[in-house]
Amino acid sequence: MSEFLSPKDLPAALAARAAHPDYIPVAGGTDYMVASKDRLPPPGIINLFGLGALTGVTDLDGGGVRIGACTTYATLLGDARIANTFPLLRDACREVGASQIQARGTLGGNIATSSPVGDSLPPLLALDAVICVASSAGERRVAYEDFLVGYRKIDLAADELIVAIELPAPHVGAMQHWRKVGTRRAQSISKVMMAAVAHLDDGRIADIRIALGAVADRTVRARATEDALRGSAPSEEAAKRAREALRGEITPIDDLRSTAEYRLGVAENLVRRFVLSL
Repeated sequence: MSEFLSPKDLPAALAARAAHPDYIPVAGGTDYMVASKDRLPPPGIINLFGLGALTGVTDLDGGGVRIGACTTYATLLGDARIANTFPLLRDACREVGASQIQARGTLGGNIATSSPVGDSLPPLLALDAVICVASSAGERRVAYEDFLVGYRKIDLAADELIVAIELPAPHVGAMQHWRKVGTRRAQSISKVMMAAVAHLDDGRIADIRIALGAVADRTVRARATEDALRGSAPSEEAAKRAREALRGEITPIDDLRSTAEYRLGVAENLVRRFVLSL
């Protein structure tokens, strides 16, 4: 039987993590429980759910926010700062499972699992998130794009925990967009996701960030597509260039949920619609 540790504060949690690097940190447990039937029980579990230092949304200087890693989707959906400043993240959280999952599942848990189909992950990449990780030796901050190192692999040492996610304030007037495509309207596993943020200056795209999920081994930025759009006025011609660029930089796979051809076509259409919406 696995040992169950429930630290009372963050220093105790970090100490437990350092002492037991083979134990599994668990918050809501929604991903862990699904996978547990297919693997042997771990030597132990470190319960982080509800730990005060890891929950809640606080303001950062400059208008951004810091989100505790164990903050639930339900909490994010009820936070006015997220709704008003980061509607892209709010819209993605709405599509994470059912209300029961939203009440237990956490943003940090989705990051730790790092599934290519994690609903909250493309928004974090499009919003230029920074991941804060800590050990007993201190805290370090890593750009989310650099935090992703492979299929379900993240830049997290054996003695570290994800403690927070920081989102900088978006550009004034920036437009945020989220779209998830699945088999059905609700409670579906994603086939393709797109999160995008852009702002215009004098009618032209001054800056743009496009993140895609379920089209690679991890959440990815469509950098060539972004480059093809910067400086352009939103138009069918610009959308065509973006589609062509996207076709050259992503290589989706065939699997049980969808085909590579379908995913590529959907991703191209999502980018086109976003460009025209600007």
